[in-house]
Amino acid sequence: MDSLNMKKLSVWISSMRLRTLPLSISGIIVASCLAEYNGHFKWGIFVLAILTTLSLQILSNLANDYGDGVKGTDNEDRIGPERAIQSGKLTPDEMFNAIKINVLISIGLAFSLIFLSFGVRHFLLTLTFFVLGILSIVSAIKYTVGGNAYGYRGLGDIYVFIFFGLISVCGCYVLYAKTLDHVTFLPACTIGLLSAGVLNLNNMRDIESDEKAEKRTLAVKLGKNRIKKYHYTLVVLAIILSALFGVLYYTSPYNLIFVVAYVPLVLHLIRVSKNKEPRLLDPELKKLALTTVLLAVLLGIGHLLPF
Repeated sequence: MDSLNMKKLSVWISSMRLRTLPLSISGIIVASCLAEYNGHFKWGIFVLAILTTLSLQILSNLANDYGDGVKGTDNEDRIGPERAIQSGKLTPDEMFNAIKINVLISIGLAFSLIFLSFGVRHFLLTLTFFVLGILSIVSAIKYTVGGNAYGYRGLGDIYVFIFFGLISVCGCYVLYAKTLDHVTFLPACTIGLLSAGVLNLNNMRDIESDEKAEKRTLAVKLGKNRIKKYHYTLVVLAIILSALFGVLYYTSPYNLIFVVAYVPLVLHLIRVSKNKEPRLLDPELKKLALTTVLLAVLLGIGHLLPF
């Protein structure tokens, strides 16, 4: 492969935003561990659930690059990493074609996952997850694409909480068990809140450039002071709900190993509270995302460890 193709490939890889991918599978990890604990886990479902989730996250990232790029939201005022369309390394047409290909991949993976899980014996569940699959794809695109993009109206946090939290954890568990279980609710809310926190931190970082570009994120709507309080609420509530899960479903001291993740979460809140310059929040994005993954892994594994 020549240097020109290598450069093009690196641009595509960069536009997929690989650093966002671990966070997207946090809910799958938790749901899979709970399914294993209750005797429902299957490797085929696990692998396809991971691949489907990663595909949807990449679709969302490409669509975000396209939507913000064609609207001019990604410009010289933006603090985060330079985007593909913004830099001119990819044209809007190239990105749009990639989005269409990714939609087909996501549909194929989602439908394969649904049929593997439910087959032809659970018609209502199959139909429900078909609808959820389509909604997931549409939502991944509509965050920034189109004249009525919900990311431009301060609704992104709700989307993230629902899809990264409730659907990711509760929905994935149903794929295994064919039924909903109350044990999934608190972990789902925990992961959803922290995932919304990651998005909110991104919007806090970009608050000034988004305001100039008329991208009305929740951070822009609430302002610098109130959005910090909102951020504290998301993280602290996630800590409380995960602790409540640990108490209510306690069977062994190992169940509580996830409290280790509270240390970086508290340190994160301290750094955010002291922050005066939005651009300096960028390193916190990676820290909060990886801490969420850590909490998900420890919460899930801790539930599996024996007495």
